[in-house]
Amino acid sequence: MATQLESEIREQGAALAGRGPAGRQAAALAAELLEARGVDYLLIAARGSSDNAARYGQYLLGLDGGLAVGLATPWLYGHGHRAPRLTGGAVLGISQSGRSRDIVGVLKAARLQGRPTIAITNQQVSPLAQIADVVIPLGVGEERSVAATKTYIASLHALAQLAVAMRPSRITPDVLEILPQMVTELARAQLEGRERFDRLAEASLLTAVGRGLDFATASEAGLKLRELGGTPAEAFSTPDLLHGPVAALGSRSALWIASGSAHTEDAELEAFRELTERTGLHVSVSADTRVLDLAEIPVQLPVLPEWATPLLGVVPAQVAALRLAEIRRVSVDQPHGLSKVTVTT
Repeated sequence: MATQLESEIREQGAALAGRGPAGRQAAALAAELLEARGVDYLLIAARGSSDNAARYGQYLLGLDGGLAVGLATPWLYGHGHRAPRLTGGAVLGISQSGRSRDIVGVLKAARLQGRPTIAITNQQVSPLAQIADVVIPLGVGEERSVAATKTYIASLHALAQLAVAMRPSRITPDVLEILPQMVTELARAQLEGRERFDRLAEASLLTAVGRGLDFATASEAGLKLRELGGTPAEAFSTPDLLHGPVAALGSRSALWIASGSAHTEDAELEAFRELTERTGLHVSVSADTRVLDLAEIPVQLPVLPEWATPLLGVVPAQVAALRLAEIRRVSVDQPHGLSKVTVTT
């Protein structure tokens, strides 16, 4: 019998298709807030998988000289501190439950300073939704497994809808329309061939790398493989890894390359080659055959615009994490020490 996690990995494409109309309408309202006079930048507050989605939003909404986007430091908005000034800013909170107190606290500070607030959440009746000027609903139904899968990919989808509403000439709605079916097909194929990831169980350390939009995918891959598979895992942008942390890599380390584009820059490709020479096992998730050729475990993605590939590129990591959990007999739907709602303060 399939676990809830496996079922929810399979459901992701259908979940994206189902949330399209309501998400699109709310994203248009959010875009109006961000394009209003007096909004010079966006601050995103999030934790966990939602924070990885925030990284995607940071790059996506900044493309082509667009909106400047920063990631919030929620600790500064509580614990007796005076909240930083948000003059000229709007604030977006991402939380599948809408109940993370420190994320709510950032939006409260924005409201007290008269700044626009937006929420992306799966719970439209929640503290986060109640304090937001506009709520972009994830609308994917209950996510029963502790590990975020469909709420993560729906958060990326919501951010892409927001980008469409703000810059429709670059990020076209027609690609959003075909993504749900592509996600469904990729999830099915990866689940059917999940044994290909078995060798990752031998790794003493797994390092995920990606740059730009792919950094969000690498970050989520590292999180999933650590929280479900039990493998010590980390994520870096490629340049940051090469600036020192690369010294920890060795023959017992595994490398997970997230590079969705079909046209990897030469410098990035050379960096990937250097990293594969330092590590023992390599996974490449890419549409570029040159990147795929570097890996013992290649996962080919379809050729899509660079902004769209993170919605596909995370699926193999979800499946690999599920497979490692199966090998290690982890209670995959309720991993030890984790809960669905983490109420941080």
